[in-house]
Parts: sequence; structure tokens; C-alpha cells
Amino acid sequence: MRRKTIDHFLHQTQIAGHISGRDVSKRVATAGLITGICHFAGFTAPAVIALACVLILECVAHPLNRRASQFERSISLPTAIAVFVVNWAAMLPFLSFSIILSHSDTVPFVLAGYLWAFGIFVHVTNTFGLLPFYNWSQMTPAFATIFWMLWNLSQNPVHATPAIEWAVAAAMMVVYIVNTFDTMTRQKDTHQALERAREEANARLMELERLSRHDTLTGLMNRGAFDEKVESLIRQHANKLGVTIFLCDLDGFKPINDSYSHTAGDAVLCTIATRLIDLAGDDGQVARLGGDEFAIVKTSITSEKMALAFGDLIITQVEEPIPFEQKKLRVGVSLGIARQGHDASKLATLMSGADQAMYLAKQDPDKKQMIFDKNAFPVRASLEDRNILINAMRDGEIVPYYQPKISLDTKRIIGFEALSRWEHPQRGVLSPSEFLPQINELGLQGEFMIHTAEQVLQDIQTWTGDGFDPGQISINVSEVTLATLSGHNDLLAIIDRYPHLRQHLTFEITEDIFIARSSDVIQRSIANFRWSGVRISLDDFGTGFASFQHLKDLEFDELKLDTGFIRDLGIDPAAHVLVNGLLSMGKGLGVQVVAEGVETSQQAETLRAMGCHVVQGFLYGMAIPAPEVLIRLEAEDYTFDIPALQRNNIA
Repeated sequence: MRRKTIDHFLHQTQIAGHISGRDVSKRVATAGLITGICHFAGFTAPAVIALACVLILECVAHPLNRRASQFERSISLPTAIAVFVVNWAAMLPFLSFSIILSHSDTVPFVLAGYLWAFGIFVHVTNTFGLLPFYNWSQMTPAFATIFWMLWNLSQNPVHATPAIEWAVAAAMMVVYIVNTFDTMTRQKDTHQALERAREEANARLMELERLSRHDTLTGLMNRGAFDEKVESLIRQHANKLGVTIFLCDLDGFKPINDSYSHTAGDAVLCTIATRLIDLAGDDGQVARLGGDEFAIVKTSITSEKMALAFGDLIITQVEEPIPFEQKKLRVGVSLGIARQGHDASKLATLMSGADQAMYLAKQDPDKKQMIFDKNAFPVRASLEDRNILINAMRDGEIVPYYQPKISLDTKRIIGFEALSRWEHPQRGVLSPSEFLPQINELGLQGEFMIHTAEQVLQDIQTWTGDGFDPGQISINVSEVTLATLSGHNDLLAIIDRYPHLRQHLTFEITEDIFIARSSDVIQRSIANFRWSGVRISLDDFGTGFASFQHLKDLEFDELKLDTGFIRDLGIDPAAHVLVNGLLSMGKGLGVQVVAEGVETSQQAETLRAMGCHVVQGFLYGMAIPAPEVLIRLEAEDYTFDIPALQRNNIA
């Protein structure tokens, strides 16, 4: 308790020293003013003595106040006591001016003395109100001065009045003193309440800032805070080129969420975060960039060998089993690494490089980590590439080609699948693999989907307008279209413009889109399209996640067996068993089953014998442009001579 009191006293002394040292000129000027008033009232000698005392004490107090106001240095107790005593003593000559004027025979000078005393009250309460040691030590002699002045007045014959009247004045003075004490106490309470409110507000602001810069689940930095940190480190290590970024994307995290609940997923993320923090060390920082993506920045990596070694540590730690409710959960990781260099000296280039490296690591099953190399990595699509693609769609260079679907029972065309081709003016006809990656990278999936749907519906309108029935035309629908409100609405708007053609449309949905976090939204979109009259086909069935769950939850009209199953028919007995089971499943669910990738007559005969009625593949023709579709539709009695077709395809 004693130590706490001393600490309070030392702290208040430093503040008082700062205030007193600041107000020297004001105090000296007002002392000169009141000395002149006393001289005018006929009290020259005592006023001059009081002024001399003021100046002497100010000279003594000035160096002490300067020493006390040096907040960067602690103050000793003896120095604090000296500051206290000198500042208390300096108050006395100021009060003496009021006592001097209280001896005057004229009311104006007596009032001047009282105004001077009350001015001192105001100065002390406003200046030292929050410094109890100084406030009360100076207010006490000030109150005593008022009673001394009353006594002097009562003894002056010029102001002779009954004692009871002086008692009234004294009582009012007591009331004033009590009110002053009460006001200062309440002022202190108000100040403390304001301080508490300020501290709470600051705490909330700090918490809001923390939340705005940190991930709420793991406590790690978020993307914004991580970017700021990396930029700062890049500036600090501009000459050393020592900043290395490790971008980590978890593999197999979504199935954990789906199978074991989001609580399990959160436990995995928190455990991974803790492991990465331990790995990062004193020179590293860890962030969660979103979803199941993490990043680490290190400043002690000086070579690619060190970067790869640290990457191996990350992979080992991430892939360690994670205990959760008597289970051992496991995830993999794809790691992209980018090192600061002369051609990668900015945040954007480092993050882009790490992202590209991570993407390639994810695509290569034999590699879990890759270091970005500007010269070795493929060039990223540019804004110019985006404009070229947009112009190609606008100018009708990117168009749908149609691969026929064949009934094995009648050997006739019963529909087509629309597959985009780019009829490039210089490079010839380009397959989707040559331009779809750029469309995805540049975020043009929505524009491409709308462009394709519009062209397919126009082609269907042309064929039906000429009196032909093209059957069901399948269009591959992207995840972006299904998972976003704008994509969903735009596609519905196109369908609404061709209400009489929707009976010819089938939307093919690949099962892997359900890996997305927005799978619930996707399922609602699919239900809306089906309700609008469009058939739904589940493409590449049997190769995605949780296939049987989708069969139960999703309403659809068609199953398309993946090419991999068909390719192994007659070669791998397991393929025969799987295809037979999938065909039985489709029959039991009452949906049509289409076998893709049929390339030989043996495969076709095997499928027909197993009960598959609809197929497509190179055996029956490759994708053809819309004008050729019209030619085939015109041959009403055309049936497929498989040997002849095989000879034509070979030719």
C-alpha cells in the first residue's frame, strides 16, 4: 500500500512539474498585475515583498519543475518532495495579495482581493483537480486565506457590522467550501467514469482492429494483414532478398467437413494453424487466407534447397494424423513456394508466383511442392488475352460443335452434346483444352456459359424451324453459373426467351462441383432449372465424391457413365461389374443412362447386351459444326453402319 501511494505521488509530481513549468510566464505576469493593484490601493511595500517572494520561489521551482517534467526519466522521492514543497510554498505569496487587499477601507479593493482569491481557487481546481496531493495541499491554505480575510474585514471599523452578519458570511463560505469539495469529488468520479469508458472504447477498437486483421477461428492473420506484413518485410530485406512465401492448400479437407461435420473441419484447421505457428519460428509469420488455404512468410531462407527442406517440414507436419473424437483425421497439402528476387520484388508477384506453383503442385500427383520459376512456368493470361477471348465470342469464332448420342436399339441419333470449338482465323479449329483454361483463369466462365447457351438455343431454333427434331441437346454447365445468383439468373433469362425449346435442353453437371463450399446453393440452382423444364444429367458419374449421397439428394434425369469405365470393358472384369451395377442403379431410379467414350463395336455390343440403350463416342462420330448437324438430320432413314464409320474415322 505504501509503495502504491509513493508511486501515485511520484506520477502526480511529474504531471504537476510539467504544468507548473508551462505556466511560469502567466503566473509572473498576473503577480505583476496584482502588485500594481495593491500599489494603487496604498499597500506598496507589502505588495512588493510578496512579488519578490513570488519571483524567488519561481526561480527555485523552475529547475525542479523541468526535472520533474522529463517523463522519459523516473523521478526520485527526495526530488518529488522538493517539487511538492516548492510548489506549495509558491502558492502562499499569491494568496498574500488577497490578505493585503482585505485591509483596504474601500469595497472595490476588498472585492478585488476576493476575486483574486477565487481566481486562485479556479486555477487550482482546473489545474490540479486530478492530482489529489497537489490539489488539496494548495486548496487548504486558499480556504484558510478566505477566513483570514473575513477576520480582517470584521476588525476594520470602517466595515463594522453586527457579529451575526459576519457569521452568515462565514457560514456561506463553509457552504462554498463543502460544495467545492463535493464538486471536486464528483469531478474525480466523472473523470474515472470517462476513463473507464475510454478504456472500454479503446479495448473494443483494439478488438475490432484485431478481428479485422485476424481470422476468428484460428487467430491467425487474415489476407489483408498478411499482405501488409509481407510488404513491410520486402522493404526491410530489399538488399538481402530474403523473403520467401509458402502457400499451402489442404487436400481432402472438404470430405472431412461433409463426413464428420464442420466441427471436425474447424478442429483440423485449428490444429494445422498451431502446427504452422510452431514451424514458422521467430522469423516467420502465418496467415489463414481463407477456407483451407494458409500462408507462411519466412526471412531466413537463403536458397532453394533451404526452401524445399522447410517445405518438406510443412508437408510432414500437416499430414500428421489429427485426433478428433477417437478418430484420426488426415489431410494432404499442396505447397507453392515463391522467393524474393530481382524479378519478384513486389507482393503481387510473390503471391502470384506462389499461387501458380501451388496450382501446378496440385495438378501433379507426383509432387506436393513446387518453387515458382518465372522462366520455367507457363505465362499467365493477360488483359489482352481476355479481350481476345471476349472478341472471339462476340465475333462468333467460339461456337458449339455437336457430338451425336445414339440409340443402340434403333441406331439413330436421339440427341447431341454441345462441345465448344474456337474457329481461330490463324490457328484453325482449337479444342476446348486450348482455350478453356484461359477462360477459367480470367474469370470468363459466366460470359462463356451465356454465350454457349445462346448459340445452342439459336441452333435448336434453326433446326426445329426447318421441321427437324434434334432430340436432347446437352450443355455442360459451369460451377460459377450454378453457385452464383447472377449466373443462375442470366441462364434462366435465356431459357425464358426460348420457352418452346426448353424441352430440348439438358444441362450436364459434373459431380466434382459438389466439392465446392457452395454445394447447397448449387443444388438449389439445379432444382430451379429442372423445375423450369430443363433435363438434368449427372456427368462423369462414379468418379466424384459421395456419389450415392447425390443420388439420394439430387433430382436428375440422366446418368452419364465416365469414359474410364467404358474404356476397360472387355479388358478389366471389374469394369464390367461396375458398369453393370451402375446400369442397374439407373434402371432402379428410373433415369436414362448414357455411356460416353464408346470407340469400338465390341464396347457397343457389350453395352447393348448389358441393357444400355444410349451411347456416344468416336465410334459414332466426332463433334461436328451446326450446318453438318442439319445434313444428318435431313437423312431421316440414316442408320449407322459401324464398320463404314470406323473406316471413315480412320480415314
